[in-house]
Amino acid sequence: MNTLNQVCSRCIYNSRVSHISFDEKGICNYCKMSDDIKSQFKTGSVQGAETLQAIIQKIKKEGLNKKYDCIVGVSGGTDSSYTLAKTIEWGLRPLAVHFDNTWNTAIASNNIRKMTESLGVDLATHVVNNKEMDNLTRAFFLAGVPELDCPTDIALAEVLYRAAAKHKVKYIMEGHSFITEGISPMGTNYFDGKYIKDIYKKFSEEKRLKSFPNMSFTSFMKWTVLKRIKKVRPLWYIDYSKEEARKFLEEKFGWQYYGGHHLENRLSAFTYSVYKPQKFGIDDRNWSLAAAARNNLLERDEALKKYSEPVTDTKELEDYFIKRMGISESRFVSVMNGTKKTYKDFKTYKKRFETLRPLFYLMAKAGLVPLSFYIKYTSKTEGA
Repeated sequence: MNTLNQVCSRCIYNSRVSHISFDEKGICNYCKMSDDIKSQFKTGSVQGAETLQAIIQKIKKEGLNKKYDCIVGVSGGTDSSYTLAKTIEWGLRPLAVHFDNTWNTAIASNNIRKMTESLGVDLATHVVNNKEMDNLTRAFFLAGVPELDCPTDIALAEVLYRAAAKHKVKYIMEGHSFITEGISPMGTNYFDGKYIKDIYKKFSEEKRLKSFPNMSFTSFMKWTVLKRIKKVRPLWYIDYSKEEARKFLEEKFGWQYYGGHHLENRLSAFTYSVYKPQKFGIDDRNWSLAAAARNNLLERDEALKKYSEPVTDTKELEDYFIKRMGISESRFVSVMNGTKKTYKDFKTYKKRFETLRPLFYLMAKAGLVPLSFYIKYTSKTEGA
């Protein structure tokens, strides 16, 4: 039984976090979930490194006589840049793939250029139609749901799969670290291709997406089941420090830090610094700060202190968003103060994922979908 405003004794998640529970020592279920993943992947241990090396050797073997043996998604951020550099260090032959949602900062674009040119890696960039992307972003804003920038995540995943299929590559290397990025609460931050399609139909004058690389359930199953394209998260196996990664990237490639998690992209920066905190009272800084505390990367008291500090200097982001969306300030304020909705108010694939939970368990075991996908997307969280 959770007590009112209880805070995890190990990280900084509190009783307001969705689907949280605490044991007799006051440790939350998300800390235990992180420990389970760490145990399964042997994160930061000799065994973890050996397992990753075995995967790398398999990628090399299956990629013989091909121009590329893996795909690496790049955003200009720390994790993806570091992952790209490591693939070269490990002797792999990656194709770097970037989805440009047209909201990139100059820093992010320059980081991608510096990394790919210095490493001699080919870059494939999918630039979405600017007008359609703005229409889609405006539709999500008017819909009043928290996942304002989720189309970018879906489109990136689809573009990565398409690139892998085009070049007959079976592996996508993802720069994700649960140690540093944390674990998103269950029942929140949910999105899929059907969700995107429904919101666009209801809140955009265009009604139908034409060029946006959305991912339907059919295409998702094609990439994972028929094409058997696997996603590998190397940072889940090794001892990874974001601070050390930044230093390495800065010194070796002239890479530039952009100021914080998600801040390399203006839409992400607006979503996490303005939109979610002001409209929904959601401050997702607790994901990475909780992760830092539970993994002893930051003192828990220091993490709590950082989390208590308000997000400031957001006026420039607000002005940019209002201007780009072509809405008045009064309309912006009206939507920000308006009805709050969630993915449960729209059409999604969630029930289908839940029904097929046993199948996705086997797919996660086979490495065809990330373990985090199985945990988050197939768990029954409706009405809990």
